[in-house]
Amino acid sequence: MTKAVLGIIGGSGVYNLPGLEDMREERIASPWGEPSDTLRIGRIGQTKVVFLPRHGRGHFYSPSDINYRANIDVLKRAGVTDLISVSACGSLRAEFYPGFFVLVDQFVDRTFRRETSFFGRGCAAHVPMAHPVGPKLQQRIADAASAEDIPFHQGGTYVCIEGPQFSTYAESMTYKGLGYDVIGMTAMPEAKLAREAEITYATVAMVTDFDCWHPEHDDVDVAAVVAVAQQNASKVAGLIARIARDFPAEHEPCPNRSDRALDGAIMTAPSVRDPELLKKLDAVAGRVL
Repeated sequence: MTKAVLGIIGGSGVYNLPGLEDMREERIASPWGEPSDTLRIGRIGQTKVVFLPRHGRGHFYSPSDINYRANIDVLKRAGVTDLISVSACGSLRAEFYPGFFVLVDQFVDRTFRRETSFFGRGCAAHVPMAHPVGPKLQQRIADAASAEDIPFHQGGTYVCIEGPQFSTYAESMTYKGLGYDVIGMTAMPEAKLAREAEITYATVAMVTDFDCWHPEHDDVDVAAVVAVAQQNASKVAGLIARIARDFPAEHEPCPNRSDRALDGAIMTAPSVRDPELLKKLDAVAGRVL
C-alpha cells in the first residue's frame, strides 16, 4: 500500500497553514518551470502534510500567471497522494452566501490562456475526467466540516473563468442560468493536471461574494473578497487540522480511479515517444512509462 500524504493548495487569503508541526520549507525543482512558492512540509497528528500557496506568499501571481503544471509536479514529487484545493469563489445561488463552503464535484473550464496538460506532441495521453473529484476524499472534507460546525453544501458545479477581471453582468446571468453553482478563476487546469498526475483531488470552494448577479448586493470587488477570505482562513485551518487528524495512514484507492488515471491513457507508441518529454514526465507518469 502507498503511504497517504495530504497536499493542500491554499487560495486567496490562505497563504499559510497554522498547526503544521516539524515544519520545514523545501524548494523542489520541476522540469515544468517555477512553482508558485516553496513547499511547506510537516505533519498534523500522524499525517504528513504538504502545503503550497497557489498565488505565492503576498499573492504574487494572478490566476492566468500561475504555473499549474509546476505546482502539481512538485506536489507529486513530494509524495502527495490526496490533494485538497482551497479556492475563493463567487456564488451563483442565493443560498450560498459569503462565508459558506461548497464542496463541488464538477467543473466547467472557460479558461483559454493556460497550459492544460503534461502531455502533448511526442507523448499523447487522454485521461478520464467525467468525475474529477475523489468521493472518499470529499466525504472526509464533509465529515470534518460538520464536526467543525462550518456551513457547507456537498456537491455542485464550479465554472472557471480566465480572469483576471470579474464577470460582466451578462456573463454572470448566463452562468447562473446554466445552473452552475459557483464561479472562480483557479480550479482549471489544476483539477485536470492532478488527474494526469494520478493525485486524488477535491475542492473546497469558499464563497466570498455573489459575483454581480444579485440585485441586493454590490458588485464584487477586491476589498470584499479579501475581507471574507481572511475570515474564511481561520475556518480553513480548523477544517484541515480535523481532516489531517482523522486521515488514514495509507492512501485509500479512489472509486473514480483518479489514482490509476493513466492506465490505458497513453496513445503514443513507445517507439516514437519523445525522450525529452519522457524525462519531464518522470514524476507525473513514471508509474506507467
